[in-house]
Amino acid sequence: MELDSKRTAVIFKAFCDENRIRILKLLSTGEKCACRLLEELEITQPTLSHHMKILCDSGVVTGRKEGKWMHYSISKEGKECALRCLEEVLKTNDEKDIKSCCEK
Repeated sequence: MELDSKRTAVIFKAFCDENRIRILKLLSTGEKCACRLLEELEITQPTLSHHMKILCDSGVVTGRKEGKWMHYSISKEGKECALRCLEEVLKTNDEKDIKSCCEK
């Protein structure tokens, strides 16, 4: 299955920031309230919102509102899509069954 380059870039963008990696590590143990993430990361609420938007836009993280707080978790489907993207990008020519440009 070949994935769209734009979709792949959106997913990879979610992983290219130290704070977002820290957020993903925190979420790897289960759903977390935004208030908990704020405490753990020691960042401002607008900064957290920015990072969560990028993570949610990628599909790797989902959010649900409960009262005034958002609760975030890693999406199973988003995780699987991210893994497929990484596998697709890192496939070598022998795995793709493509001839070298120099082969006749």
